[in-house]
This record gives sequence, structure tokens and C-alpha cells, in this order.
Amino acid sequence: MKRRTLLKYLASISMPVYILPTNLFAGNRHHIKRVIPSSKESIPVIGMGSWLTFDIGDNQAALSSRIQVIQHFFNQGGGIIDSSPMYGSSEHTIGQCLKHINNDETLFAATKVWTWGKRAGIEQMKNSQSLWGIDSFKLMQIHNMLDWEDHLETLKEWKSNGHIHYIGITTSHGRRHDELEQVLNSEAFDFVQFTYNVIDREVEKRLLPLAQERGIAVIINRPFRGGDLFELFNNKPLPVWAGDFDCHNWAQFFLKFIVSHPAVTCTIPATSNVAHMDENMGAGVGQLPDNKMRQKMTRYLENI
Repeated sequence: MKRRTLLKYLASISMPVYILPTNLFAGNRHHIKRVIPSSKESIPVIGMGSWLTFDIGDNQAALSSRIQVIQHFFNQGGGIIDSSPMYGSSEHTIGQCLKHINNDETLFAATKVWTWGKRAGIEQMKNSQSLWGIDSFKLMQIHNMLDWEDHLETLKEWKSNGHIHYIGITTSHGRRHDELEQVLNSEAFDFVQFTYNVIDREVEKRLLPLAQERGIAVIINRPFRGGDLFELFNNKPLPVWAGDFDCHNWAQFFLKFIVSHPAVTCTIPATSNVAHMDENMGAGVGQLPDNKMRQKMTRYLENI
């Protein structure tokens, strides 16, 4: 069964999930971190998304498997977990998982406000905090730029009084890139989140350089293009030279390409499977491809 198909299948039913050894990345292999420009705090380059994979409603068997996924994420040095009120029951699921998690001191909680109006936004963010069961969020983002001017006013207030640490804005649609560029040029954001992967590289032209110039941390969503990359390449041979930058599977190939860009702070692949989480977290250790290798990676994909 292909990885994308398996992800959808696991999200719909409950299945036993196993935990891999927590010392898998021990030894000389170091966890790669990137600095948040506005604070100099560092976070691991591989985070965790929750779109679709954590929208499980009240399915208790599915909840058990998600607890194992998040526990494994922390065991392997994970930090940022990203969600949104848009993602169905995902925030509630994360909150239920965190009640059962050990060693979650490294949690970098990130969610979004996704509604119209200042008052509705405040109520939504308070509800998200209650669902997660945490005192405060490290990062609050304006989801898909929805009513961003009203929400930005609130987020500035919340940041000034210490209720959140960072302010962000997101998009996953290329048609909003021009507007996003204007916003980033006019307002001071700590984080920006958008789509980037080995095929969708439009942001290399303007948004990534702009974020680097403005000192804005970058979170990358849809790193596997919604699973399409596995459909395209899973039956193709992983190049032998991938081992030169500690890459052992296609997930790591795709993720290491993303986080090797100097403007990228982290990426947030989503999964409901412990084995796939292990593959993802493996992209955050060892060596990363340099610019010459990145070009070799794109040429290889174009020619197979």
C-alpha cells in the first residue's frame, strides 16, 4: 500500500501502532535546529502538522494511536506542533494526547485564528487554548490571511502582554502570494507559513528571499504536496548518492530538500503513523544537502 493511501486509511480506522526505539538517532548524528530571527530562540527543523491526520472526532482507538505518534515525535526531539480551528477536531485531539504525554517540555505550540471579526477571533483563540489544555501558545498565526488586519491588532496586544510569544501569518494558496508579499513588507511578523516542496518552488523567487531579508522565520506546509510526491516517486529508485546527506527514504529526500534552504526555519509534515513519523524525524538529523546537491536532487526528479 502506498504511503498516501495508508495515511488516509489509518485516519479512518483504528489500528495498532508500534513505537520504535527512542535512541534511534543517538551517537554523532545531531538534531538540526534553526534560529527564530526575532528572538534567537532555536527550534528543530522538523515539526508536526495535524491537518486531516488528527481530525478523528471521539474515536478512542484512533486517539490511542495519535498519542503514540506525538510521544514518538517528542522522543525523537520534536518541537513545534501546528494546528488550526479549520482542522475539524484536531485541536481537541492534540489536547487529549498531551494529557498522556511524557517529556513534552519541548512543545512549541502553534495554532491559528480563522474567522471574521476581532471579537470572534478572540473567542476562537481562547477556545483553542482550552482545547489544547495549555497556558499559552508560543505562536498564533492568522490562517490564510483571513481578516488579517483585525486579528493582527489583537495579536500585537496579546504579544505585548505575554499571552503569546510570536505572531505569524499563513497561506497555502499560490494565488495569495502577491498579497502576502505586500503584507510582509508592511508589517512586522515573527513567522510566515506557506507551501514549498521539491516541485512547488515558486516561493524561491520572492517570498523566501523576502523572509530572509526581513528576519522572518519560515514554516513550510504541504511538504509532501498532500501526499502527491509519494504517488509520483515511491516506485522510483532512491538515488544511491542520497546517503551522502544521511537520506534513507523518499520522505527524508523531500524534507531535507526543504529544510536545506537557508531561509526555511522548519517544516510540518503530518502523519498518523509512527513508522512514518520516524522517517520524517530522520530528516532532522545528520547532514543536509548543499546548494550543488539540491540542484542535483531536482534534476534527478525531473529525469526519472
